[in-house]
Amino acid sequence: MNPKVITETQVASLLPTRPNDSHKGQFGSVSIIGGASGMIGAAILAARAALKMGAGCVHVYLLAKNAPSIDLAQPELMIHNAAEGMLENHITHACDVWLAGCGMGTDGDAQELLKKCLLHSGALVLDADALNLIAQHPAFQAQLITRKYPTVLTPHPGEAARLLNCSTTDIQNNRTAAARQLARHFSCSVVLKGAHSLCVAMDGSLFINLTGNAGMSAPGMGDVLAGMVAAFIAQGLSPDDALRLAVYLHGAAGDQLAQKTTLGMTASELTGAARERLHLWLSTRDA
Repeated sequence: MNPKVITETQVASLLPTRPNDSHKGQFGSVSIIGGASGMIGAAILAARAALKMGAGCVHVYLLAKNAPSIDLAQPELMIHNAAEGMLENHITHACDVWLAGCGMGTDGDAQELLKKCLLHSGALVLDADALNLIAQHPAFQAQLITRKYPTVLTPHPGEAARLLNCSTTDIQNNRTAAARQLARHFSCSVVLKGAHSLCVAMDGSLFINLTGNAGMSAPGMGDVLAGMVAAFIAQGLSPDDALRLAVYLHGAAGDQLAQKTTLGMTASELTGAARERLHLWLSTRDA
């Protein structure tokens, strides 16, 4: 069966209208685990994206021992040092979505944190190093397969190849089969990233995204996408709807930036473009 094309009409109205008397507690909380030494930016990019896509509050747990205690460019983020046990104190707090993997690394500390995340009694988004750890450790695979709560995987072709124990060429030669196999084997919603990203819903439905361009081949783009997915789940969308909205909007924001240039496009500016595009959709709908 051919994949269905994701369209603006399908996704632009998925987020509910916010009432005038709303407050931040109505828009969910996101907790992000990542940012090992040298990779703090990955977690911060994801967190900023989650905040600017409307999540009510965003916690960031950084693994780096020299992690900052504040993001001066985005002080609304609540930043904790995971290495000092902050995550242990907060793992049971009322959080709607955990996102793990952005710059997380694969050392022992990262493994312990991923183990706790897989036990989280709520939605979970797994990206980057979280996927690499799952590919490396059968025990994590077993935890993931038996999870009773919604999980979203966001691999690029290399990560997908590691998860399926094959080559990147194998993945690219039959992306549809690979995406479906990942979703079926791990009982998850999946986006197989790349040109014309493929989304597989929990019921096996397959969607293809046609937004996006070569300028988006830049560092941090995947971190931004993961943060967007988490934010939309936190605001009440199903993981499948959140995934389709985030993937389409992510590419559409890149296309908006590409109207000026594709050279030197950055993940940071894509977050701003995504917020502008989302605002346009919502204001048009609610007018």
